[in-house]
Amino acid sequence: MKSIAVLTSGGDAPGMNAAIRAVVRTGIAKGWDVYGVDHGYAGLMSGDMHILGQRDVGGIVQQGGTILGSARALEFKTVEGRQKALNELAKREIGGLVVIGGNGSQTGAHALWDMGFPVVGVASTIDNDLYGSEITIGVDTALNIALEAIDRLKITASSHKRAFMIEVMGRDCGYLALMAGIAGGAEYISIPEVPTEPEDIANELHAAYGRGKKHGIIVVAEGAKYNANALIAYFKEHKATLGFEVRATILGHVQRGGSPTAADRLLATRLGAAATNALASGDHGVLVGMNQSTITKTPLSTVIANKKALDFSLVELQKELDG
Repeated sequence: MKSIAVLTSGGDAPGMNAAIRAVVRTGIAKGWDVYGVDHGYAGLMSGDMHILGQRDVGGIVQQGGTILGSARALEFKTVEGRQKALNELAKREIGGLVVIGGNGSQTGAHALWDMGFPVVGVASTIDNDLYGSEITIGVDTALNIALEAIDRLKITASSHKRAFMIEVMGRDCGYLALMAGIAGGAEYISIPEVPTEPEDIANELHAAYGRGKKHGIIVVAEGAKYNANALIAYFKEHKATLGFEVRATILGHVQRGGSPTAADRLLATRLGAAATNALASGDHGVLVGMNQSTITKTPLSTVIANKKALDFSLVELQKELDG
């Protein structure tokens, strides 16, 4: 193998740049040329790629986002689209590919590997919903951003004896909301895995105020049965009956931005290096992830066929802590 390529795909996650840096520098250390692919799978099909040197990835470890960019590429879902990508790789005599991303990205990685090309995936998504890794690149940073927002809003909520609702990202996975809610001492957490009715939240807030609390904090996952906008509409409609109002803050893409934490930089560096090591040993068609503080490799076929389960013992823990 003389050359490899690296791309980032799907939603950006803090720490992606640290992973790119690790892939490039460990690849160069192995005597390879390392190509950076711009705009994800779209760039792979169009041949939008260039060789990256040591200095090209200098000073990026602390940057959020991805210097390679990301874009949707519906054409890549077709055999014809993937063949275009293979043709571009062959033109440059590239013998392996590292794909940094989440579920959709690794589905694409598996499809390319299934056509006979050596691919290794790197677990990266703030949703932490990717099977094959207990923790993924970007999660720690996104969680800390959500926690800071909760801490700040709790101060205002206590000052005005008011309830605040914070909606966090996570698509159909409630991990971020659950962890941020527990760490932030929320009175109620609403996640997709545990369907919640607005009345349940209202009753819990009433009970909290009855116990003498000066504030109410609700953390809602964007993929919950009722998102923040739906819940706010309900609370406005029933304001007279409830006896209090609820203000909403939707964090949205704020969670993706900012400088990655030390934990994310270290995780990304270790996984990026593990990806080039896997290619060097001929062990491809796998996702490199972190399980029980150890770098692991899981077949991409297993990754895309399974859904990571939420730890429901933490849901019960949150209920016990609320007081």
